[in-house]
Amino acid sequence: MKAFPLGLATALLVLCLSLVQLRASDDEIFYESFDESFEGRWIVSEKSEYQGVWKHSKSEGHDDYGLLVSEKARKYAIVKELDKPVSLKDGTVVLQFETRLQNGLECGGAYLKYLRPQDAGWKAKEFDNESPYSIMFGPDKCGATNKVHFIFKHKNPKTGEYVEHHLKNPPSVPADKLSHVYTAIFESGNDVRILVDGSEKKKANFLSEDDFEPPLIPAKTIPDPDDKKPEDWDERAKIPDPNAVKPDDWDEDAPVEIVDEEAVKPEGWLDDEPEEIDDPEATKPEDWDDEEDGEWEAPRIDNPKCEIAPGCGEWKKPMKRNPAYKGKWHAPEIDNPNYKGIWKPRQIPNPSYFEIEKPDFEAVAAIGIEIWTMQDGILFDNILIAKDEKIASSYRDAKWKPKFEVEEEKQKAEEAAAAGPDALAKYQKKVFDLLYKAADIPFLSQYKSKILDVIEKGEKQPNLTIGIIVSVIVVFFTIFLRIIFGGKKQQPAKREEKSASTSTSAAAAESSNDQSSSGEKEGEEKEEGVAAAPARRRSGARRDN
Repeated sequence: MKAFPLGLATALLVLCLSLVQLRASDDEIFYESFDESFEGRWIVSEKSEYQGVWKHSKSEGHDDYGLLVSEKARKYAIVKELDKPVSLKDGTVVLQFETRLQNGLECGGAYLKYLRPQDAGWKAKEFDNESPYSIMFGPDKCGATNKVHFIFKHKNPKTGEYVEHHLKNPPSVPADKLSHVYTAIFESGNDVRILVDGSEKKKANFLSEDDFEPPLIPAKTIPDPDDKKPEDWDERAKIPDPNAVKPDDWDEDAPVEIVDEEAVKPEGWLDDEPEEIDDPEATKPEDWDDEEDGEWEAPRIDNPKCEIAPGCGEWKKPMKRNPAYKGKWHAPEIDNPNYKGIWKPRQIPNPSYFEIEKPDFEAVAAIGIEIWTMQDGILFDNILIAKDEKIASSYRDAKWKPKFEVEEEKQKAEEAAAAGPDALAKYQKKVFDLLYKAADIPFLSQYKSKILDVIEKGEKQPNLTIGIIVSVIVVFFTIFLRIIFGGKKQQPAKREEKSASTSTSAAAAESSNDQSSSGEKEGEEKEEGVAAAPARRRSGARRDN
């Protein structure tokens, strides 16, 4: 057997490798890594409204370069022309790119536009929002908008008009500052798949009316714009009964509420005491000038006498719902004998209607980024157009995934540090401060010592914060139940601190209350509300003459 010539074997090996590389280059239509500066290769728009400065910059924490949005609150526009137009009509086409929102994104875009050839009426140096595109794809977020856009423009063969078709229910934008990769895969069966970080988030059919708004294929019929509703067309399903008569005893002027004449002023009410008094400990500032600042007034504080009494000031009978109130009378409604239903114009054939078996996409001749954003730090990288989904997957694994894993680990470490002992201590301090304020609520005064005891135990053992919160809630709930179901028994106990004559009067008042109507209870609830409500405070102020 003759030996195979070494030179021929080497030549065949080189040929095979060349064919593999040629195949790979055929599948990889366009790739931009931004390893080198974009200047001289990408064209920045010269339109005056695009003042944002693009920079060739490293991704934070990496040696990998990208195209950076460097300033806040600016419009940006830059474009890269392809060597030759790319057809989206035949076979698989993959659009993929990375973005990293290094400072987050509250209001702005981070999407790409895949532009039609320049014979459609645009120039690279004049690239702007009106430049015609075939596909718009990528993140957009502002206010209620939070989506990964996928929009395609398609020419209506009947009218010649280009119509934007928006993907319904698109994926949302990841809410972090990590690198993310967005992929749109055009498939031969009229489908498009949207991937975020290699995970499929949405699959749609270009011809389905359920997937795009407006649908690619228009409705066969439309309402006749010249059709008018007849003047005698009655759309009212119900009408007021013309034979109905307002009852004689229906008083339309009766008020909603009336004074509860059966209400009784609570015993111990301090008629002559104001709700607020001058702060007896306040002193006039030394630098107060009566001529410049006016007559000095001491700041007002809650009257301490009112805190232990049912209330202060002039007592007025509470209001209650008027049982005679009926409001304005309206005739009852009956079925309308002349009802014809909701009128709709007749349908006519849609002059814009057409049928199509697959979208007639315009070729892509350039890739542009035209955005307005309130945040800086948006980094674009690894922009790819390919014919094979595997090419896109290999770029994700080689270019994006290592960066993402490093960023994700760093984020986890930062979150763990933020949730460490210091953060827990701050949280516990806020909790205990809130509980101390709750303990000072006036209507909880008789339970204050118990509440403080529970809080102090919690401060000595901070790791029991959650248990302390639950304990205090139980105490509050128990007090609430006592107020609701046992309020009448607590009032005499509360007033034991008063003089013997006051206690006797309180007992008499309680006996009277037991015989009172529901209106008295309503008045009593309002009186308790007055006692519990904090009075207005005001600091030292001038008194104008």
